Amino acid sequence: MSVQAVSVPAHLTTFIAFDFGLKRTGVAVGNRILKSAQPQGSIHAEGNARFDGVAAKLKEWQPDAIVIGVPYHPDGASHENTARAKKFGRQLNGRFGLPVFEVDERYSTTEAMSTGAKDADAASACIILEQFLRSVT
Repeated sequence: MSVQAVSVPAHLTTFIAFDFGLKRTGVAVGNRILKSAQPQGSIHAEGNARFDGVAAKLKEWQPDAIVIGVPYHPDGASHENTARAKKFGRQLNGRFGLPVFEVDERYSTTEAMSTGAKDADAASACIILEQFLRSVT
């Protein structure tokens, strides 16, 4: 995972991250001051039911913006899940009106699993969000 500087308006301080999956979507929250994130479990749902779970997390945490992980092949090429994750980001922006930032999430799930995380999807969302927070300028 490469970290490139991301210009984010200063008023955006609290973020929620989603590691999109077809059956499970990992969730993490964090803020730019501490540059750290905490896993918040996974949403085990598909289709519109997934958005109900997302809406509940947004209501609970009241974030300023959303971060999503976008998967790529090791060589950087896009694949089916790249398009699905990007579509999910557009849907989140359209439904909830919050800014959405994308992060290259290559190897985040592998990294999460290597730590022995009980919920690899939430741990992956945490890794994605911490990578994003380190890149914020």
